[in-house]
Amino acid sequence: MEKKERHFVLVHGACHGAWSWYKVANLLKSSGHKVTALDLAASGIHPKQARELRSLSDYLEPLMKFMASLPADERVILVGHSFGGACISVAMENFPEKVSVAVYAAALMPGPDFDFSAVYDEVLFSL
Repeated sequence: MEKKERHFVLVHGACHGAWSWYKVANLLKSSGHKVTALDLAASGIHPKQARELRSLSDYLEPLMKFMASLPADERVILVGHSFGGACISVAMENFPEKVSVAVYAAALMPGPDFDFSAVYDEVLFSL
């Protein structure tokens, strides 16, 4: 039985970059899969500076542009680590037809009772 090539999109956590996925990316590629590891805005080698980010949308712009650029018939496997989990959640909401599976690897997974405001409150009140 022939293995089907999958397209994995790897999304790093806060204060990291695409570089953090190099071992995983190489393992997936050597297994015959296509891999895209993205640098979110102001991360890794992305040219935007942190002081230029005004919103979560600014931070997610590279991921949203990538998802929008996918062919209509292509579905990817999104993998997010840490804050990358929240990022892939936004991508899934905006591009459900382009996502076959989402993988949360030790990642933030927002839900009906756990959204960004809950995270903010939890951090704020723990100080």
